[in-house]
Amino acid sequence: MNRKELLELSDEQLLKKAKKLKSDSIINALLIGFCIGIIIWSVAKNTWGFFTLIPLFFIYKMVNNSKNDKELKEVLKERNLK
Repeated sequence: MNRKELLELSDEQLLKKAKKLKSDSIINALLIGFCIGIIIWSVAKNTWGFFTLIPLFFIYKMVNNSKNDKELKEVLKERNLK
């Protein structure tokens, strides 16, 4: 969601999105930890390859998604909602 769409939302809708953002960030942290565990296991077993690249891709996507959530945090801060 871009900044313009976020500015058009009401305070209540922004607070709902912030609550969802909090639970999503916890789930992302757990998934990133799981993927890092897979990578460490793969390196320990000396099996570099496709099985190692898949978790790296998922980690990249989750980190990029969290960067997009910064706009929501900025809008919340501007409206003094958090």
